[in-house]
Amino acid sequence: MKHPAPLDGLRIIEFLGLGPAPFGCMLLADLGAEVLTLRRPGSELPALVRNRSTLEVDLKDPETFRLIRDMVAAADVLVEGFRPGVMERLGLGPEELSSVNEQLVYARMTGWGQTGPLASTAGHDINYIALSGALHSATRHGGVPMPPANLLGDFGGGGIYLVTAVLAALYERDRTGRGAVLDIGILDGTTYLTSMLHEYRSSGRWSDTPGTNRLDTGAPYYDVYPCADGKFVAIGALEDPFFAVLLDVLGLEPELAVGRHDPASWPALRERIRVAVATRTRDEWAELAGATDACLTPVLGLAEASAHPQVRDRAILADDGQGGWTPRLPIGFRDEVTSAQDVLRSWAAPRDRSVTS
Repeated sequence: MKHPAPLDGLRIIEFLGLGPAPFGCMLLADLGAEVLTLRRPGSELPALVRNRSTLEVDLKDPETFRLIRDMVAAADVLVEGFRPGVMERLGLGPEELSSVNEQLVYARMTGWGQTGPLASTAGHDINYIALSGALHSATRHGGVPMPPANLLGDFGGGGIYLVTAVLAALYERDRTGRGAVLDIGILDGTTYLTSMLHEYRSSGRWSDTPGTNRLDTGAPYYDVYPCADGKFVAIGALEDPFFAVLLDVLGLEPELAVGRHDPASWPALRERIRVAVATRTRDEWAELAGATDACLTPVLGLAEASAHPQVRDRAILADDGQGGWTPRLPIGFRDEVTSAQDVLRSWAAPRDRSVTS
């Protein structure tokens, strides 16, 4: 018997934007929510708009405006990613729509948040993570900060923060019967992701000099090394038992473990590890480390990840039918999409919110 997805019955209206909001709505849809995505007529679909229905709407058309208000009356959540004030100018701000549906969770996804001196200015992932301090931590000693694509800000500090806030607001609504307006900023969410680094820094366990700490490639046993074939392996043998296994796999003497936590020993230890890793290919090291606790793994490209036994066993990458792969959620993945017209018809029917909220 097929069980319903975790968020089955949850209705979400998405005003289509770029990056974090589509990612968050994709995650909610994969968890079973019914997401109706509204976009401008003739606009191209950006990335991450899968597994949900889309509808072209002209927000300046009075009839369309009335249709949207009808949809809001039947929805649980509204997600928008415009600059502050845009929805209000359209007559679709939270105050206007609360009169239509007082139980609506109104989620506002922006880079800087709804307030502050930068609230109305443009920005991208790299800008938000720069101000949060997170980009500074992604720096090798003597090097320049290296942004990890747009994974950290847009999706880690943005999309995931959006989903967390929405689910929390829905849980609160179950108790109060009232909706909420959520001010979700990527800067806020990314800063929250740096909580451990701030705690370490305050206790003297994190230096402001990048590339000198245990977790920012300062320690030689938490770094990436080139192999004989020019490919790379990642090493994360932080704990003593794991480091002992790493030395054994690399063919290095156990005595190198003595004093390894002293930063003064790191340059010499790094050189020994570098020379050892350079004697074999990436895949040879992957085979040797295999099921050990050496914490040594191959650095795989996107095209290679699907072939790894762990990824294959977990079924977290699905063939997209176009020569690529679609990441899947192990806790729920709904792959049938209802047409926008069918969604509108179902939303028009009377609904008992106590069943789905």
